[in-house]
Amino acid sequence: QVQLTETGGGLVQAGDSLRLSCTASVRNFGDYAVGWFRQAPGKKREFVAAMSWTGNNRYYANSVKGRFAISRDHYKTSVWLQMNSLKREDAAVYYCTAADIMLESERLASDREYAHWGQGTQVTVSS
Repeated sequence: QVQLTETGGGLVQAGDSLRLSCTASVRNFGDYAVGWFRQAPGKKREFVAAMSWTGNNRYYANSVKGRFAISRDHYKTSVWLQMNSLKREDAAVYYCTAADIMLESERLASDREYAHWGQGTQVTVSS
């Protein structure tokens, strides 16, 4: 069982930046596709960003494209989500997720592709 732990959430002002981190409990985390999803109160969980297992393909929700960036380190079992120019509507609990699949497709934007989820980290954006 893969355990994912997110850190880096907090309270920021609109326009600020924040970097979320996700660490995994497996040594071969570099072989996993990874993603970030978020869920705001009263709303469904939504896709934010994903990266294929090779790192060759990255996918973003239209609402964060150009502001957020997903990255990973194949040697240190970590994935990051750099969030710039934060808006109030970005406030949510952010979840790191991973899938042991060799997929290079926009299917990575679907939460059904992922078997492993972290507990989430809260991001609050004030105006």
